Formats: sequence, structure tokens, C-alpha cells
Amino acid sequence: MNLPLNLAKSSFLALVIFWIVIGSKEGLDNDLVVLILLSFIPIFLVVAIVIIGTICPIYWLAKKEDFNNLKIFKTYFPYYATLAFLICAFGIIISNFDIYLIAFYLSAFITSSQSWVWFAKEDKLRNEAT
Repeated sequence: MNLPLNLAKSSFLALVIFWIVIGSKEGLDNDLVVLILLSFIPIFLVVAIVIIGTICPIYWLAKKEDFNNLKIFKTYFPYYATLAFLICAFGIIISNFDIYLIAFYLSAFITSSQSWVWFAKEDKLRNEAT
């Protein structure tokens, strides 16, 4: 499990999604460039907590010789995605559709879902390399 690479890709994806959503509603000025770059730090921390706290334990506990990353993905991802969608939708609704919380929940859902895909593809990529 290549956790550092997954964290880096997921953090960058979350950063892009977060600021695209905010920029689509409020616009982006040149003055925000420094804020966008600095926002990578808290976004990375949140992404790391979510991935290490919710996705990695599933892979660590379910990983066996006959149960590879793809089987783990096919078994547990539908439940994770459904629960994550419901939590994010609920958070957006109770926030009265605040643009910043929409950006947060949307980036969290898409990033965590994509992180699952990247973890699942690791075995395939490792087998192709050998």
C-alpha cells in the first residue's frame, strides 16, 4: 500500500476540487493565490486523517494472501461510498447549502472515493511492472 503517494495525489485532488467549487460561485482573484497555496496544509491534514482513519484500517484488517486490494475494493467500497455520500449530503443540507461546506464535503467525498480506486489499482500496477 503506497500511502504517501496516495496522500499526495488525494491532497492535490481535494485542493483543486475545493477551489474550483468556491471559484465557480465567488470567483478567484489573483490575491487568493497565496491563500490557495497555504490551504494545501490544512487540506493535506484533513485528507490524511480521513484516509488513515477510515480507508487504511479496512485494507489493513482485510488484507490476506487470498484477499488482494481489488477484492477488498469490490467488497467494502460500495458500503463506504454509500455511507460517505449520506454523511456528506446530510452535512450539506444542514449547512443550508453554504458554499464553503459544499466545497468541503464534495471534495471529501470525491477524494476519498478516488483514493479507494488508487489503492485498488496498486496490485494491478505492481503485477504489470514485474
